[in-house]
Amino acid sequence: MKKSLLALAVLGAFAGVASAQSNITIYGVADVAIERFKTDPGASATRLSSGVQSGSRIGFKGTEDLGGGLSASFTLENGYDISTGAAAQGGLLFGRQAWVGLNGGFGSVKLGRQYTPIFGALDSIDPFGTGITGDGSGIIAVFRPYGVRMNNTINYSASFAGINGQLAYGLGEVAGSSSIGRQLGASLGYNNGPITGVFAYHDQNTATAAGVDTGNARTFLLGGAFNFGVAAVHAAYADNRDEGATGIRTGRSRDYMLGASAPIGAGSIMAAYVRHDDRFGAGAADADYWQVGYSHSLSKRTNLYTSYSIIKNDGAATFGGAAAGGDASWLNVGIRHRF
Repeated sequence: MKKSLLALAVLGAFAGVASAQSNITIYGVADVAIERFKTDPGASATRLSSGVQSGSRIGFKGTEDLGGGLSASFTLENGYDISTGAAAQGGLLFGRQAWVGLNGGFGSVKLGRQYTPIFGALDSIDPFGTGITGDGSGIIAVFRPYGVRMNNTINYSASFAGINGQLAYGLGEVAGSSSIGRQLGASLGYNNGPITGVFAYHDQNTATAAGVDTGNARTFLLGGAFNFGVAAVHAAYADNRDEGATGIRTGRSRDYMLGASAPIGAGSIMAAYVRHDDRFGAGAADADYWQVGYSHSLSKRTNLYTSYSIIKNDGAATFGGAAAGGDASWLNVGIRHRF
């Protein structure tokens, strides 16, 4: 009996050490809105849309203390459509994030599927946090053609005294070529008191599914926000350049964003204007994007939100899924719960 009690005590001690050194969290977001979508000319529809403010997800993340100031960490995050129960991100099991890394005094190195540094930079200064306003976010070239995540990524990040930076390299993994399909990203940010500033760059070698080089796309982003207390102002500028496989220019555009946000009682109101300026050819693909929204907290984890946004396309522009030169608009009312 004494031996059994001693064995249990030893096991309990080991379990206590393990729990002290390791930390695993299960978390998620359940977000859905009733949304009215309309294109003019075109069609309209009323639908339940998942992840309007924040992508619906369930995730697993953890850290382990390795001693000597070193730790290991991981994140596995699955995206889902709460209106149907279907998997998001094309059906990938962990399509939102899937990485493992090491952390220490040198910073952090993460390997796997991760957010691009340029998306993180935009998300940090967008008054809407790149959400709420429907599917119009694609007007800013940060979302085109890269998307917001990179596969096969090696990411290094570090922060010091309010300054943070990232370098990311996504392997193309095409046999016989180190450049086809590869991506390169970087960002530098400053966050201290009321001031937030960001600079980011993304360079992607575009390719077909069969691994054929189709050219190159680059975006430079500069943005910032200043919080006056009663309200905050937000601004961003992006320069976008595209080349074909032979190096000939195939596209050039600029994006401008000016926005504001302010706390109101238990909620906050946001507004923004985005201008897409086509600088290539006849310049007939300009667009204007107007957004206004409100979020109201019911608790620390649950909030209601609503927004209205409209894209007005010029000439050949088709943003928001509209026909060339047409408009696209979204009106939504939703609920988000974070757990």
